[in-house]
Amino acid sequence: MALTSPRRSALADQVITELRNQITSGEWPVGSRIPTEPELVEQLGVARNTVREAVRALAHNGLLDIRQGSGTYVLATSELAGVMHRRFADADPRHIAELRSTLESSAARLAAQRRTERDVRQLDAVLARREEAWASGDAELFVRADATLHLAVVAASHNDVLIGLYADLGDLLRDWLRDDVGQELRPEDHMDHARLIEAIRARDAETAATEAAGYSLKCLGDRV
Repeated sequence: MALTSPRRSALADQVITELRNQITSGEWPVGSRIPTEPELVEQLGVARNTVREAVRALAHNGLLDIRQGSGTYVLATSELAGVMHRRFADADPRHIAELRSTLESSAARLAAQRRTERDVRQLDAVLARREEAWASGDAELFVRADATLHLAVVAASHNDVLIGLYADLGDLLRDWLRDDVGQELRPEDHMDHARLIEAIRARDAETAATEAAGYSLKCLGDRV
């Protein structure tokens, strides 16, 4: 449906909202290239300058990355995620691992205390997808599946602030995991996450917290 308004600033705001929705909904995943400027003009029914203004605004906010000669790519899922990614992209891996361990341990403890039967079914499903991704040997597929599992554990905490913070850090944590996994999945690097899910199922908060805390720190230990 075409967007209409007599004022360009209002149009630009509408286009920014529409493009942001495409990003936050997952329609345009992080790392994907968005439609070209002519395609967006046709889809939205607005002038080229309006589309350009909106894209530049989202690039300035850290959601999009404009690459001359290549296109425009999704960099983050929210303005805060974009800021986090830029601010901590060159952080010490040890500090990233410690942050991840702290957040995921707290989330796992809460998940064990608050999880619902629906949460458990979701965790079982994403754990199965993680194992399938590992078996496939596709490193990038595994990174996405592993990140999805950890996000599902955080979601089971039912703490909206923790969930939002973890989601905003998600791109940074995926980059860290991607670097850790490398281009090849090696059998000796596989970490079983079934114990974590079982602890959450059993409402064993201490075991869940301990299991979650250990994953990222083990990865760090393997690096040094």
